[in-house]
Amino acid sequence: MPLYETVFIARQDISSQQVETLTEQMSEFISAGEGTVAKVENWGLRNLAYKINKNRKGHYVLMNIDAPIPAVKEMERNLQLNEDILRFMTIRVEELEEGDSAMLQSKGRPGRRDRDDEDGDKASSSEKGSEDKKAEGDE
Repeated sequence: MPLYETVFIARQDISSQQVETLTEQMSEFISAGEGTVAKVENWGLRNLAYKINKNRKGHYVLMNIDAPIPAVKEMERNLQLNEDILRFMTIRVEELEEGDSAMLQSKGRPGRRDRDDEDGDKASSSEKGSEDKKAEGDE
């Protein structure tokens, strides 16, 4: 059977429990179509790149699926009909990824800094440089 990865984004104002229920419903469509869901990853509530239907955030979920085409089409049809789903994308892959996805791996990376921290470091180093120049000029 073909292998797929599906990512969907649910509205920000629904609870995590409702997101799990949505995921279970989509898994049931796959199971009913004689397919299997190999892995489900909940990436949590994340910022969107742009507003979608007045939402700035969304609950992201990844599903790795091994199912025939009609089962995937039925799941996609129900994703379109569900008002809690903002966007979804299904792609066919050659093989399913083992272990955590790149999104979960980047979440737990310890040495990560925000851009604000980097900009703050640059500003403080340029201030130090100007203070050094003033001190040299005074001598």
